[in-house]
Amino acid sequence: MKLTQVCDGLKFPEGPIAMADGSVILVEIQRQTLSRVQPDGRIDTIAHLGGGPNGAAVGPDGMIYVCNNGGFLWTGTNGITRPIGTPDDYVTGSIQRVDPHTGAFETLYDSCDGQPLRGPNDIVFDAQGGFYFTDLGKSTTEYVHHGAFYYARADDSHIRRVNAPMITPNGIGLSPDGKTVHVAETRTGRVWSFDLVAPGQIAPHPFTMPGRLVATLPDYQLLDSLAVQADGRICVATLMRGGISVVPPDGGPVTFIAGPGDPYITNICFGGPDMCDAWITASGTGCLYHARWPSPGLRLHFNR
Repeated sequence: MKLTQVCDGLKFPEGPIAMADGSVILVEIQRQTLSRVQPDGRIDTIAHLGGGPNGAAVGPDGMIYVCNNGGFLWTGTNGITRPIGTPDDYVTGSIQRVDPHTGAFETLYDSCDGQPLRGPNDIVFDAQGGFYFTDLGKSTTEYVHHGAFYYARADDSHIRRVNAPMITPNGIGLSPDGKTVHVAETRTGRVWSFDLVAPGQIAPHPFTMPGRLVATLPDYQLLDSLAVQADGRICVATLMRGGISVVPPDGGPVTFIAGPGDPYITNICFGGPDMCDAWITASGTGCLYHARWPSPGLRLHFNR
């Protein structure tokens, strides 16, 4: 597969959204911004959000909803930038709503049932206009918070913890029929699926398993954010190996599409008239790539 570099110079890009005008809105976690990459590679700053803007999605009102992880410490080795922990000025994570035209933003949620959000990570909207998001947790050299995934309304009226505890839940997406939510755990290298009985409510699962296990990757492969194809296959950004793992939802063999050599391939999104244009964030080297994907991606509900 041919990968074409759209731009470089990004500061740990993540959360790409393919827009109808051919641009890609994404976050730069290290720069703490929501940014827009134009088709010619020009980078425009939409808003400086502070903390650590991470996953992003278009909501029913046309606003951009951002998972803010609260910030990271950073290091660099051999030209690769990576996060290594929690900064001293960290307060909490949050969900932010950003006007992509003016850059104005507000915080919708920073807690649930009195417990602060630790490190919101990835986000997806359902057909009803609510959204699911993961909270990876935060870590230091002494502790790691348990993670969870949540469901919330875009009007800041309701948030609920759907499933906890989880071990570093990261990527999240919905099946084409909207009846299943998929979650990728970073540290375990596992993809879990959960059947939905109502918006924000999952069916009971056996006490012996935290969900329906779809895949466990071998060796040292860490999972990041994800997108879903129109055929239901789950495309999970795969750290260390540096590419995209394509996971069948029925638990079949996983295929792998290699990236450009950056071990921190963190996300993928789909767009274009046939939904076969894929944009991939290579975060360690600060680049955005484009490719023609072999299968169309699932068209999301609100980024028309």
